[in-house]
Amino acid sequence: MKINIGEFLTKRSFLTPDREGLVCEKVRRTYQELNERANRLANAMKALGVGHGDRVGLLALNEPEYYDLYFGLGKIGVILVPVNYRLAGPEIQFILTDCSAKVFIFGKEYKEIVDSIRKDIPAEHLIAISDEPVEGAKSYQSLMDNSSGQEPEITGGDDDTLTILYTSGTTGRPKGAELTHNYYYWNSVQLMCTLGLDIGNTTLVALPLFHIGALAIPPCIVHSGGKVVLLRSLDPQRFLELLQEEKVTVFGSVPALLDILKWVPNFEKYDWSSVRTILVYAAPVPVTLIKEYAEAGIEVRQLYGLTEGNTATVLDPENALAKVGSCGKPFFHTEVRVVDEEGKDIGPETNGEILLRMPNIMKGYWNRPKDTAATIKDGWLYTGDIGKMDQEGFLYILDRKKDMIISGGENIYPAEVEDALLHHPKIADVGVIGYAHEKWGEAVKAIVVINPGETLTEQELIEWCQGKIGRFKIPKSVVFADTIPRTPTGKILKRVLREQFN
Repeated sequence: MKINIGEFLTKRSFLTPDREGLVCEKVRRTYQELNERANRLANAMKALGVGHGDRVGLLALNEPEYYDLYFGLGKIGVILVPVNYRLAGPEIQFILTDCSAKVFIFGKEYKEIVDSIRKDIPAEHLIAISDEPVEGAKSYQSLMDNSSGQEPEITGGDDDTLTILYTSGTTGRPKGAELTHNYYYWNSVQLMCTLGLDIGNTTLVALPLFHIGALAIPPCIVHSGGKVVLLRSLDPQRFLELLQEEKVTVFGSVPALLDILKWVPNFEKYDWSSVRTILVYAAPVPVTLIKEYAEAGIEVRQLYGLTEGNTATVLDPENALAKVGSCGKPFFHTEVRVVDEEGKDIGPETNGEILLRMPNIMKGYWNRPKDTAATIKDGWLYTGDIGKMDQEGFLYILDRKKDMIISGGENIYPAEVEDALLHHPKIADVGVIGYAHEKWGEAVKAIVVINPGETLTEQELIEWCQGKIGRFKIPKSVVFADTIPRTPTGKILKRVLREQFN
């Protein structure tokens, strides 16, 4: 029997048809309703000539339509490509062109940005999620209304690609990680084994669904029979209201969000009694936060993983304070190694590259066989992260993948920002590093060399970046220098930059 994630919804709607599966603002849908909508979406796509292996791009907030597309496209073997809505037009255009998206679906909030790129993308069909007509685009709701809710023929599964998630590129261009039906199935199994998820769980998803930390949740909850409460976009006060109203039992977060929640007026008056577990991604959780939530009877479980290989390790709450700085031990079906530069295993307390082997690693990078071969060798995922194991097998991350910056839970690769800044006519050279930021954990700092005879201010450069790269990637600090330190082969010496400017 093939594993098909779209078919998860078919089976769940048969087992518990009247159980609520999704809540998003005023929308409340049972599993039967969710399955019928997924069928309508699948049949609508087939009517447009979209079939097995085709790609459908999606630019939207955390909308209920994500469920239609996620599971409906999965049923007919079509690949969903969620696009980061914080990206600028040229970045979105690159992704849609790189994956050759046959259909591009977008929320009404993004009409202006879509208009700016529509002539330069390959999509044969533009579809708008909007209550009002959008010129040059089909109506999503009209397609749904005129489509059959009957089950389509299930097509594909197992190692077929279900989604392509674009990760920031160390060479200045993002790469599309192909994530299969099996990837999401085993991700679900890993989380269910570790967290004990069952039909009684209610999960609040507030992180953007274009991130794996959020996108991995719906199949898991459909699998276990629980309910997802979807927050369209991050609103800390609304987050707390939903937490209380829907009696949320588990949710995923980044450390910055946990800190922001505490500053909501009357934070202490919200009822957290239903919350059992918080899953934290992207960065270590400060000890003070762990203690505060532990005192309220809430487990904080820190997870390590990446788009290419999710559910790598987890730190259980019993060791959260004893193993401060650790990201825990491997999930049940995960193996972790730490190796030297020659790929040989090294002993405890010795720094090396972290390798992962598990059923849920990516198939590869879309149309990038060389990058895939360099990242996956003999079934092992070479993460590029530097870490160590202690004597008890707890993993510690010491340096992040290729100088990546994590700002408010968003992954930012310096090369992307450097590539954009070098298009400024007054800039001769540039190096980008992260620096500690009170609100976002880290922020982007640009060290800039100006062309002789030119003048440029920090504010002018920041304003110039608007619309060229995602807002979260725009430098919050700009420093002007005479030179950028480089190796003999031309690589920027990030360590030297950090020492000089941090």
